[in-house]
Amino acid sequence: MLDSAEFLTPAQIVAELDKYIIGQHEAKRHVAIALRNRWRRLHAPADMQRDIVPNNILMIGATGVGKTEIARRLASISGAPFTKVEASKFTEVGYVGRDVESMVRDLVEQSVNMVKLRRKEEVKAQAAQAVEDLILDILIPPVTAGAATPKPALGFPTTSGTDLPDSDHELNERTRERFREKIRNGEMDERKIDIRVQQSSSPGIGVIGGPAGIDEASMAGIQDMLGSMLPKKTRKRKVTVAEARRILLDEEAAKLIDMDEVKDEAIRHAENAGIIFIDEIDKVASRSGKGGGGPDVSREGVQRDLLPIVEGSAVSTKYGIIHTDHILFIAAGAFHVSKPSDLIPELQGRFPIRVELQSLSKDDFFRILKDPKNALTKQYEALLQAESVLLSFEDPALERLAEIAFEVNSEVENIGARRLHTVMSRLLNDILFDVPDRIGPNAHILITRDMVEERLRDMVRNRDLSQYIL
Repeated sequence: MLDSAEFLTPAQIVAELDKYIIGQHEAKRHVAIALRNRWRRLHAPADMQRDIVPNNILMIGATGVGKTEIARRLASISGAPFTKVEASKFTEVGYVGRDVESMVRDLVEQSVNMVKLRRKEEVKAQAAQAVEDLILDILIPPVTAGAATPKPALGFPTTSGTDLPDSDHELNERTRERFREKIRNGEMDERKIDIRVQQSSSPGIGVIGGPAGIDEASMAGIQDMLGSMLPKKTRKRKVTVAEARRILLDEEAAKLIDMDEVKDEAIRHAENAGIIFIDEIDKVASRSGKGGGGPDVSREGVQRDLLPIVEGSAVSTKYGIIHTDHILFIAAGAFHVSKPSDLIPELQGRFPIRVELQSLSKDDFFRILKDPKNALTKQYEALLQAESVLLSFEDPALERLAEIAFEVNSEVENIGARRLHTVMSRLLNDILFDVPDRIGPNAHILITRDMVEERLRDMVRNRDLSQYIL
């Protein structure tokens, strides 16, 4: 648990975040400390571990400055289950909409999938051997001593006239070994065979409506139980050997996994390493200086429903009970209309670390286009590389793109780095359309400052820039 972060110091975590996110050093420092503290808690004296609770973080900043990306990359670094939710999608208990506990159930689902995937990798070699035997049995069915020689499934001769075996059994074994080699070498990949695959549960199982008073998790558990009690249905499919290997590998790996162990480990992993990112927390804050009725009542109700989850409670999921005491919650919001103090005091107290993210400058935009491993320029280069076209950018061109994005943000609405998508799309759309019809393979396209000026001239001159809002 937390293995990938075990040897990462806070400084190393920040360095990893720097590979993908420009600026926001204060926010990176806080999340790095929060992540390292999780590892520290698990290695603290046993009698203290339960009392050490995470310091949840409230990120304050405009859209597009990196709030979500910081949280997502943090989860990736730690190998932790991660789920992102929008606070505005939740409604107070008693109203139609998602209940706040569903975010915890989503987290557990992520954790189960992560553990299951890892376990499948561990048994992959064993499952592959079982699949090979299954495919071989279909191609050349085995025979027992004294049984009649089976007819080869594919109509191949079982032996040559000069190499007669001592018995049908020996002949069958020799033939099977020859075909085993063919399967391993990929010589049989295009051969069609009939296999039986499991069908998913009956559609009726997934749409059972529960009576009042039974929550979503309980209903999911009942449905899973009913599904496991029903006999597994299979159906015949004609597929290539290569496709059969892929389909059967998943089924055989699943048979080798103990799902009870997976569920137990996934619950522990979610409880001790899980990260829940609550976006748009400002949308459920009561407006400054207002209160009493209308939408504010419902907003406050959502906050009060969130409170026990963030404080620490037991939530029922279809995989079992999960305790939220040590889940790390990161909330974020722009707080243009409301402010953090408009959240109910109890909820404010559960987010003791507050970080204000800075708006992005022209220099930040330039670095965002040039430095990160997943920079937008590198994404477009990869797209055209698929067409064998080389795309590259001069630094002066990137500087001008950064200036234009910054100007548009300043004059219309500040949507942060997302504005770069608008600018880059406007710049490259004609090129993307012309490849490969007019611009063929092995072409080299160099984006210069003059090209940026020419293609984005209208965007620069037009003072009414509302049409460029994403």
